[in-house]
Amino acid sequence: MLRLVRNQSRGLTGCMCSLRRARHHKAVMAIRREDVNVWERRAPLAPRHIKEITAAGYKVLVQPSNRRAIHDRFYEKAGAVLQEDISEASVIIGVKRPPEVKVLPNKTYAFFSHTIKAQEANMGLLDDILQKNVRLIDYEKMVDENGFRIVAFGKWAGVAGMINILHGLGLRFLALGHHTPFMHIGMAHNYRNVSQAIQAVRDCGYEVALGLMPKSIGPLTFVFTGTGNVSKGAQEIFNELPCEYVEPHEMKEVSESGDPTKVYATVISRHHHLIRKSDGLYDPFEYEHHPELYTSHFRSSVAPYTTCLINGIYWDPHTPRLLRRLDAQKLMKPSMPSTWPGLPHKFLAICDISADTGGSIEFMTECTTIEKPFCMYDPNQHIDHDSVEGNGILMCSIDNLPAQLPIEATEYFGDRLLPYIWEMLPSDATRPLDDEGFSAQVKDAVITSNGKLTPKFEYIEKLRERRGLRESEQILKKSGMKRVLLLGSGYVSGPVIEYLTRDAGTQVTVASVLLNQAEELAAKYPNTIPVMLDVTSQKDHLESLVKDHDLVIRHEGHPYHKHMLPYSYHPMVAKHCIKKKVNMVTASYLSPAMKELERSAEEAGITIVNEMGLDPGIDHMLAMECIDQAKADGCTMRFCECSLTQVESYRSFCGGLPAPECSENPLRYKFSWSPYGVLLNTISPAVYLKDNQVVSIPPGGSLLEATVPMDFLPGFNLEGFPNRDSTTYANAYGIGSAHTVIRGTLRFKGFSSAMSSFVKLGLINTDPCPMLEHTASPVSWKELLCKHLGLSPSINNDSFEETVFNQIGRDEFRMQTLRWFGMLDGEPVPQAGTILASLAKHLEAKLSFDKGERDMIIMRNDVGIRHPTGELEMKHMSLVVYGDPKGFSAMAKTVGYPAAIAARMLLNGELNTKGLVVPLAKNIYSPVLKRLQEEGLQFITKSTVLE
Repeated sequence: MLRLVRNQSRGLTGCMCSLRRARHHKAVMAIRREDVNVWERRAPLAPRHIKEITAAGYKVLVQPSNRRAIHDRFYEKAGAVLQEDISEASVIIGVKRPPEVKVLPNKTYAFFSHTIKAQEANMGLLDDILQKNVRLIDYEKMVDENGFRIVAFGKWAGVAGMINILHGLGLRFLALGHHTPFMHIGMAHNYRNVSQAIQAVRDCGYEVALGLMPKSIGPLTFVFTGTGNVSKGAQEIFNELPCEYVEPHEMKEVSESGDPTKVYATVISRHHHLIRKSDGLYDPFEYEHHPELYTSHFRSSVAPYTTCLINGIYWDPHTPRLLRRLDAQKLMKPSMPSTWPGLPHKFLAICDISADTGGSIEFMTECTTIEKPFCMYDPNQHIDHDSVEGNGILMCSIDNLPAQLPIEATEYFGDRLLPYIWEMLPSDATRPLDDEGFSAQVKDAVITSNGKLTPKFEYIEKLRERRGLRESEQILKKSGMKRVLLLGSGYVSGPVIEYLTRDAGTQVTVASVLLNQAEELAAKYPNTIPVMLDVTSQKDHLESLVKDHDLVIRHEGHPYHKHMLPYSYHPMVAKHCIKKKVNMVTASYLSPAMKELERSAEEAGITIVNEMGLDPGIDHMLAMECIDQAKADGCTMRFCECSLTQVESYRSFCGGLPAPECSENPLRYKFSWSPYGVLLNTISPAVYLKDNQVVSIPPGGSLLEATVPMDFLPGFNLEGFPNRDSTTYANAYGIGSAHTVIRGTLRFKGFSSAMSSFVKLGLINTDPCPMLEHTASPVSWKELLCKHLGLSPSINNDSFEETVFNQIGRDEFRMQTLRWFGMLDGEPVPQAGTILASLAKHLEAKLSFDKGERDMIIMRNDVGIRHPTGELEMKHMSLVVYGDPKGFSAMAKTVGYPAAIAARMLLNGELNTKGLVVPLAKNIYSPVLKRLQEEGLQFITKSTVLE
């Protein structure tokens, strides 16, 4: 039975505590709300700890949280003040890192920062902390005189991890055709408390002891690595089974002939598996100082006789790995039929509680999650697949295990933290660190203070520099290569990389905040290097990468999609390119902020190609090819009456759509790019020219009312509405005399009517919505609409629907749309901070492309040309592209290939115009359109002549 051991020691004498409490009675401490991970329900202190602090005369603020496992009222009852604003506090504590935007300057913070190894994902946070003069205390570095951590959740990581892997084994055995007692054990978070989990493990053990395990799978053997709190916590759960511990060298015997009514285990320490490479001996003192001289024989001496490995050891790059990919391949070899006939191989599962990616378990390259706790690693193909079925080793590597048992973990952690809270309370981040009088345990855990890394942690900057050098060395390793930096790993990336790496002399670096996506692309294409980069916070890293490349390609995106670079950061990237004199290509619009860089780009002697995608991009090029050709044809006529050849009208409509067979929903639409952007566009303003009259559509929803049927390509049953300011293109295209200029968006008929139901209900709303914060209680769409429409939450359903019906103009089709999307009942609203972001997530979940479905692109340009003869010729240019369910989507091809072709032209010296460039000139559009046709994008041009 597990018992919570409370550490009552203060680490200080009672009189010193009293003196310090009296002297600093005005100090204010705050517990911040955990908001980075949806599963994070822990707190650094429990209410009983708060009671002690407030009783000593200190004020404690607690940010309200509906997610915290211990209810707010218990903190309030203990004397805490519940309030959102914690700026009054000088000391702010939490469990996990806060978002950068929520870090308050000149405060002392304590939390697990995950920065001590210069973890790339958290370097933006570290830079922000340094900039804001924050004193950061990291619990991970609070250690005793022997170097053991004194403030940690370790035991509860072991407890939760062991419960999870027993559940996982039950699932894996079932996938292999065996029902076992382990099927009755659930995930750790499914139990109200640890006592319930223990009872489930005991019930399982009772059935094992009765001999109810299938004999064909042989005795089960477990290996625990390490002797710390993690391992001990896991063993406490394991001990509830009918178990027997054996020495490592006895594992072979018990795995082959052990008692099936028991489970066996061994605990591996360093001396059991580490040997000096030179003579096979082990010297603990030498290993401590020179681990690189040693190797592990675990792979051959213990692993072959192991059913499940529970790994809890700390790994350093200089220390030997426990298991490598090659070892996993050997462990996957079929078992001897006479030994374990019911198993494909003895080694079935790993619970890597250390969650150290690429660490002691080399092939554990990505952590699993509480939502998706298991994956199967197939060492022969070197891939993970999200399942408990198929070939491979079951992996569980959750990196926030204690969050599954939040109440016990909070109590346990708080008992260990409280003795040191007293000396943190008077901390003033504006004072020199040496003036604080911290104990060694606290002072040695201070990573930043007074805007600098403390001396003990200055190595972090060196690690970052070294990583940058290694990264640079990898990028520059192959001489003579043309190097392209691709910012983002989204839908455009595949076609861009595929096109550019056809040339063996071109190398692409994919820099993304989602490293796993970049790694997948690098594994698929030659001469491709994955790099983790958060452009929004790692500007120095970005500049270093730009410096090492000949060209930068950046995606347009929206913050809603983290794998795409938010468009607001494009000018910042351009400035780095100008500074380092590196060319750039982008598919995004030439914004006013970008136009301001025109002169700087010219002076730097670089080319920045803008609007090189589909729309804008291909539409420009088709238009200019037609317009330039019309003018050229006019000039070849007798008397050279080119001034009499005029373009009288220009209409261009484009849309990304599902293929017709995939459009069965009220919107007749599916998302091939950011749902947020699609929705936001519906309330945007628009301006266009029609019959010499400027038509302005105000923002707020009038755009959809301007929708008109499209009579071209009638088989598609299309409609369209204006997009942005079309009038600016009259001068850009050199058609100032045109009486009609309009650019618009295409959709299948019915889209605008269905979408207007969201607009009329006010759901396209970007204002912050407290009800939809990640920390708020879940709400249904009906509850949200009641609040938004000023209705009582207890209103009966008929009255609610009648009010909604009136709000949307008493339109039955719109009402059916809302019902189809589950927005008139109890279906939950995704929590995303704003109504628009929540709606985007909701629609994305319902309107994403399923496996085997395809998207399509339709573009239509109609140009009216008045010839010198008086004839009016209408040029019709159509582009229809279908996505390949087994390859690239239509959107990816039509956005990615133009950017890739422009990049190739720059790399080959075919495009030499300096400054900001848009593809309106023949020296750009002519070769690009030709090469796009070579990629299968076929443009159909037809002409009709009117007298």
